Amino acid sequence: MSTRRPRGPRALAALTATGLVCALAACSPGDGGAGVVVTTNILGDLTREIVGEEAEVTVLMKPNADPHSFGISAQEAATLENADLVVHNGLGLEEGIARNVATAAEAGVPALEVGAHVDPLPYTSDESEGEPDPHFWTDPARVLMAVDLITEHVVEEVAGVDPDTVRANAEAYGDRVVELDTWMAEEFAALPAENRRLVTNHHVFGYLAERYDFEVIGAVVPSGTTLASPSTSDLKDLSDAVAEAGVSAVFADSSQPDRLATVMAEEAGVEIEVVPLFSESLSEEGEGAATYLEMMRANTEAIAAGLDGD
Repeated sequence: MSTRRPRGPRALAALTATGLVCALAACSPGDGGAGVVVTTNILGDLTREIVGEEAEVTVLMKPNADPHSFGISAQEAATLENADLVVHNGLGLEEGIARNVATAAEAGVPALEVGAHVDPLPYTSDESEGEPDPHFWTDPARVLMAVDLITEHVVEEVAGVDPDTVRANAEAYGDRVVELDTWMAEEFAALPAENRRLVTNHHVFGYLAERYDFEVIGAVVPSGTTLASPSTSDLKDLSDAVAEAGVSAVFADSSQPDRLATVMAEEAGVEIEVVPLFSESLSEEGEGAATYLEMMRANTEAIAAGLDGD
């Protein structure tokens, strides 16, 4: 089990900043490092389930935030650079803090890029074609792979944790993910094959489509990031495809305005419902998607209802 110490001038600056933060917060001597620091709240939920009470887990991304554009404070950056382990999605998802993660890694912090190790799929259309798709969590089977990865890195890198407890936590949570996968498959099996066609506000459900046999017609924003914008011709091409396919619903992320999806639906000249999903962020408690499992169940119900054809 490693007991790493940050190295170099950047690491020293991070430790100094963290010390100031700790002093302001009246931390007691011997509190140690920052434990596990996780970039996105979806991975944060998985990590907390795995770690339990064995170590501190800090999640940088707030509920209902956009993973492509959220940023962190100087204090959070210092915490990141003093972590025992950084868990991040990677594959270009956390665009706003990629440099902070890189800085921490350069300072000697062990960093796990989860998305790169769960058999990532390439985007298959539009301007992101061929690039790895970071949105793996819409496939519970790949989430099981992520659980295994995080578990072993926590055991190896975080001093003081009990490996047996961490692995038992992971196994119990994995059982719940398997139950989710089985339930999702049953819910989607009730949809006729001709109804399994998805249009979203940007490309985020490729993994779900592959696992549960959906066809992705297209996205309002022809990219894997919400920071891109569609052109008039993009909207026209997609609206034509939607009209031809007879899609009854467009799915838009709950953290993003649905204006573009609504414009596209109107452009298609057919009646299309715009259905909100929790696609890239967990919600606040009580808002329907406070955990990964709750988010996936809510999305499954929304997709099944939106595409049932009634």
